[in-house]
Amino acid sequence: MTPLSVEARNALAARVAAVAHPLASAADLDPLLERIGDARYVLLGEATHGTHEFYTWRTEITRRLVEEKGFSFVAVEGDWPACYRVNRYVKGYGAAGDDAESVLRAFDRWPTWMWANREVMALADLLRAHNAAQPAERRVGFYGLDVYSLWDSMREVVGYLERIDPEAAEAARRAYSCFDPYHADEQEYARATALVPTSCEREAIAMLQALRAKAPEYQDDGRDAFFCAEQNALVARNAERYYRAMVRGGGTSWNVRDGHMVETLDRLMAHHDRPGAGAKAVVWEHNTHIGDARFTNMHGAGMVNVGQLVREAHGESPTDREGVVLVGFGTHCGSVVAGRAWGAPMRRVAVPEARTGTWEDVLHRAADAGAGRDLLLVFDGSADGGIAGLETVIEHRAIGVVYEPARERSGNWVPTVVPRRYDAFVYVDESRALDALHPDDAGDTGEMESFPSGM
Repeated sequence: MTPLSVEARNALAARVAAVAHPLASAADLDPLLERIGDARYVLLGEATHGTHEFYTWRTEITRRLVEEKGFSFVAVEGDWPACYRVNRYVKGYGAAGDDAESVLRAFDRWPTWMWANREVMALADLLRAHNAAQPAERRVGFYGLDVYSLWDSMREVVGYLERIDPEAAEAARRAYSCFDPYHADEQEYARATALVPTSCEREAIAMLQALRAKAPEYQDDGRDAFFCAEQNALVARNAERYYRAMVRGGGTSWNVRDGHMVETLDRLMAHHDRPGAGAKAVVWEHNTHIGDARFTNMHGAGMVNVGQLVREAHGESPTDREGVVLVGFGTHCGSVVAGRAWGAPMRRVAVPEARTGTWEDVLHRAADAGAGRDLLLVFDGSADGGIAGLETVIEHRAIGVVYEPARERSGNWVPTVVPRRYDAFVYVDESRALDALHPDDAGDTGEMESFPSGM
């Protein structure tokens, strides 16, 4: 697509500057909190997977949602088993870890820096301190929505059954032994299923069904423990589907992955519902997941995402039905943590200034016009969000875990109708890389690259 002309950009930047809110402290989030109102779903994005300010602003928003609006849990773009260890820590469970850093260092699947970082340490300690003063049923949880942890989740299911039902554990080992020839290598499994008409789909489904059949018996051991085991069995089933789809290319695997995230979110909402008090979720994921795909080029490729599916199911606007608020994030320039290739060591790299005529360029010009260096935009629900000219498609930056600045022009800009894709937007003019806990560790490369690349 053709970027905005300089004249059109400057005119749009002036209109943005007229309605933007300067963003310097947590109190400046008041317009966003007002927009959220009684919404039960707040999805917070990020334009990269390695920017300090995206994590810190999401932490501030989350803190206010928890303290002022009683939000029930945080659900993130991470693996269920590793994130559940953080959940145990923030809820103060026994043997959950002595400190946030030691718990987060357990994230050893590439890209480790997404959750093993000092910014998430601050979030974990904030939630733990809040929970210390709460009864068990009101403690705020921390969970992973992603689908990648095939082998880890199978091990968790077997470990759970070994403790409460050794006979069923042996049956689980037999079912999951179908995966043994692939040596805990998702890529090897995916390639094998592409070459011959065979898979372990039946075994993964059967294990989930067997676990659910014994729900009344197993739940006596503890509602949370059974829920966690059931979720790991669900991850194993959907991960098997994901890796088979991945090797065939295209957008099918993306839809399997985001469909799993929404299924997990729905389960978490049901698990946290209490009589007279419906659960409320705050979700942390990349913009490509939380920004409504119908208003990007993803829609034309037959792809859906979390933001679209949650809106369709629960409310197309913050005041519709259960209420859904999608908050995008972006930056003009700075630095970021990313890998040069899939599985490559992390590195801090410069993020160049946004291209002329892009959304981030418009925001930078608005900042230069006196709106403030960092900005909050809250759209009014109309086609242009209350900013004339913003109803048209504009390029919007997206950086994944794989990033090469020299090639940015060809793969890091998403055609977007901004006020339809999001309900609000947080802009950081100049950002910096996050503070990773494994600065020299490439980690276990684990999952295969997702589509779109690295998001």
